[in-house]
Amino acid sequence: MKTHLLPIITLFSLFITTSIFAQDFSAFQYRTVGPERGGRVTTVTGTPLLPGTFYLGASGGGVWKSDDYGTTWNNVSDGFFDTPSIGAIEIAANDPNIVYVGTGSDGLRSNVISGKGMYKSIDAGKTWKHIGLPNVGQIGAVEIDPTNHNIVWVAAIGNAFKPNKERGIYKTMDGGKNWEKVLFISEQVGFADLELLPGNPNIVYAAAWKAERKPWTIISGGTSKEGGIYKSVNGGKDWFKLKEGLPEDLIGKIDLAVSPSDSSILYAVIEAPDKEGGVYKSIDQGKTFVQTSNNKGLVNRPFYYTNIEVDPTNPDIVYSNANPLLKSVDGGKTWKRMSVPHGDNHDIWLNPNNPELLIQANDGGANVSHNGGKTWSTQFNQPTSELYQVEVDDQYPYWLYAGQQDNMTTIAVPSFPPYAIQDAGRGFIINTGGCETGPAVPKPGNHNIVYANCKGRFGVFNKLTGTEKAYYVGASNIYGHNPKDLKYRFQRVSPVHVSPHNPDVVYHGSQYLHKTDSDGYSWETISPDLTAFEEDKQVISGSPITRDITGEEYYSTLYSIQESKLVEGLIWTGSNDGVISVTKDGGKTWTNVTPNKLPKGGRVESVAPSQFNPAKAYIAVDRHLLGDPKPYFYKTTDYGESWELLSVDGNGIPADYTSRVLREDPVREGLLYAGTEYGMFVSLDDGKSWKSFQQNLPVTPITDIKIFRGDLVLSTMGRGFWILDNITSLRQPKIEELTNEPILFKPDTTIRYRFPMMRNIKFPKYPRTAVYIDYYVPEGSQGGITLEIQDTKGNPVTAIVSDSTMVDSKLEEENMNLSRTLRYVDTKLNGNPGLHRFAWNLKQKGAWDKDAKKSYKNGPMVAPGTYKAQLTVNGKSVMQEFEITMDPRIIAQGISESDIQEQLTMQNQVINLLSDARKLEADLEEQVKDLEGKKGKKATSRLEGLQSILKKLKNDEGAYPQQMLVSQISYLYYMIGQADQLPGKDAQDRYKELTTAFNAIKQEVAAF
Repeated sequence: MKTHLLPIITLFSLFITTSIFAQDFSAFQYRTVGPERGGRVTTVTGTPLLPGTFYLGASGGGVWKSDDYGTTWNNVSDGFFDTPSIGAIEIAANDPNIVYVGTGSDGLRSNVISGKGMYKSIDAGKTWKHIGLPNVGQIGAVEIDPTNHNIVWVAAIGNAFKPNKERGIYKTMDGGKNWEKVLFISEQVGFADLELLPGNPNIVYAAAWKAERKPWTIISGGTSKEGGIYKSVNGGKDWFKLKEGLPEDLIGKIDLAVSPSDSSILYAVIEAPDKEGGVYKSIDQGKTFVQTSNNKGLVNRPFYYTNIEVDPTNPDIVYSNANPLLKSVDGGKTWKRMSVPHGDNHDIWLNPNNPELLIQANDGGANVSHNGGKTWSTQFNQPTSELYQVEVDDQYPYWLYAGQQDNMTTIAVPSFPPYAIQDAGRGFIINTGGCETGPAVPKPGNHNIVYANCKGRFGVFNKLTGTEKAYYVGASNIYGHNPKDLKYRFQRVSPVHVSPHNPDVVYHGSQYLHKTDSDGYSWETISPDLTAFEEDKQVISGSPITRDITGEEYYSTLYSIQESKLVEGLIWTGSNDGVISVTKDGGKTWTNVTPNKLPKGGRVESVAPSQFNPAKAYIAVDRHLLGDPKPYFYKTTDYGESWELLSVDGNGIPADYTSRVLREDPVREGLLYAGTEYGMFVSLDDGKSWKSFQQNLPVTPITDIKIFRGDLVLSTMGRGFWILDNITSLRQPKIEELTNEPILFKPDTTIRYRFPMMRNIKFPKYPRTAVYIDYYVPEGSQGGITLEIQDTKGNPVTAIVSDSTMVDSKLEEENMNLSRTLRYVDTKLNGNPGLHRFAWNLKQKGAWDKDAKKSYKNGPMVAPGTYKAQLTVNGKSVMQEFEITMDPRIIAQGISESDIQEQLTMQNQVINLLSDARKLEADLEEQVKDLEGKKGKKATSRLEGLQSILKKLKNDEGAYPQQMLVSQISYLYYMIGQADQLPGKDAQDRYKELTTAFNAIKQEVAAF
């Protein structure tokens, strides 16, 4: 017989749905699993009006704010910004509520994300408004007039990958409603920085920079006519060039700093040839300059770094952000290295009222110092990791692996929290060999072995020992070479792929495909050059001033490798110069199958053989490094003889959402997942049409996708790993039949996972163990809905209703001890029209408690087995079966399903005993309360007798009381339910003792 839970339990809704229409996927929410470790931060700022408040701008993670001196950080740009790439942040001098942000990082790496213009907040970052300049590309600097926060200046570097007319210096007089381009040189020359003169904001300095990134080289600098320092003394109406004392020939990236304490002093760090590069100083507002230092550390990789800042209280104290962070105390003449939590430095801000309080930005995040840089706040509180790919291992719970840009090694984090960890958030990250570029590929069948990579250097990492065996193909250091002279050309992100047919077979790519079956001890080359290898692209990167060739610019290398899961030896490859190749015989013969209509030269980010048809494959090609942001997703059904473009205009993916990765679902043919520069898309019809699958994901590039154990697993270039748990419903035909009938999707098999006892962490997001139940409520439905869970015999386990009016609070409990059914209200069970998800926690009824909020809570998980879910909407019921299985780790320990059933039987016995004891205690308390006001011998005798009995049930008040019967029963319940186990002999004996004691108490009560 069903039992009703009398009190109504109201819970907050887990999933928020908007207006519903067919195939609205808002019920499916992603969760972040970290790591809680900072990635590249390119700009930081603070305000003297609120000394504990700071902002950071990440290169792929958006804008974050701290109100507690960097102890915690919260994203403030999600939901407002169209790009996660931040170039500059400025706060109004007289109002900390006014914040301007220029998007588009100024560090022009090959993975730089394009800017989308300017944003403004008038409420300290709570909300933002786009205020124009959407096409200016990367923004190097934003300056606010200290006398009027509606007057704002912007230095626009421009599009990083092609000439564009929007480069220049911009100014607004009305807070961003209208912009005027006040300085323009050419479509090849933008501006990396600008500064306003303290005390007179009509005097402006601007640093011109000719810059363009190609896949094979970095162009940073030009002739003196194409770069240099410009000055205006009338608010940008007229400009003249500063020349005296500055480099006269080639000149590259420049950053400026004006002394607030002495406005006649201007510093410039300048990229220039040989010893001309370094720091220059003017003591006459730019009329003349003197080079104070040509220390190479000041202009180390200038396209990427180049930032100078002067102490706001002392013009002789100067900071240079590059690699390393340098400080001068003598006006830029001599420099000493400063220690920071991470190398590769980009920006610094010092509080003008207390320059010992500062924030600094580097490739590991942002860090605050209270003592001038002696000690720093942590960077393990900023989930802005830039990840190149994602791999998963086959343990349970599975872990996620990737190369993290600017980290010393590849990393791994768990999909669910493991046990035996004290700091449950940021403690969940391990190193797995290789280095920042990765990948890290765990070996199938042995997750303790990880095939790791570091810019072409193959390694075998052992998690048990923490050591890595080195088996580099060619065993040659390729740094600094012209790629045409190399025997093996490896890109920084060189692919590693384990054969799905043999875990001992590993593929690795240079311009050739290499194969090992000995964990890298020996390699066999099984292909010719599978790239385009155009001669004019084989150059030493970095022109015309600074040589920079770290492997990132090696063009004509393999970038993606995949072997078909259907046919051994059917292997597809893609190169970073646009070539797709296939072999059907394990590498004996190869065919170039590049699509005829695909514009040449793009980077083949992913190849994906179909898991249903060996002739079918999918590719994603990225051409944004060539100035073409269009998405290029293709499909072939004939081994590449012909291709179909899946990202045509108007079929769902915007025209500037550069393609990153395309994967096919392993269960449903034609279900595709596409990752782009700005988010996720899904196709239910094999690419004919696409729908946004972004939901709660932040806007950031999706670099890789894995579909594993029914989960959609993502890596991003700026926000770490994300998981969408349980995509089973997408695989069912009814997902396309959301019409006038209620639908209950078949839940996926759920593993009975015991969630660790830990603090309630906010990050990463680890959902409690649950069966995800997806359902559809048709339009026009009224009233609440009911979800009932039944066991395999049809016996009810629990019933959840969405509306409190569906529970009759006057109903008496019936046969409570014999029924394990729990009926309750849960507002997470959404009865509104639309597609929804409910997470059932596998719990059955717990013990009764006089506190309605606790009553029947904390019940045990149901046993493994087959269950049924029944959804009732408007009187119409639909049912689906699902399985709950044992945790494989528990099976490995020798625990059987019968053991769990025996444990559950005893748990229910103890629950019933505890419920009876608590009810008796509550009843006696009521009787005692009634008798306390009565007089007479009989009443007094009965009162004393009941009080004596009650003391056997109930603990006394005060510290450390003797634990009486109710507490003893509760203690036993706790003891037998913390792990999957057979109840011990002592527990069984104790249950008998407690039952006997309780029966004796009942007899005493009956005697009164």
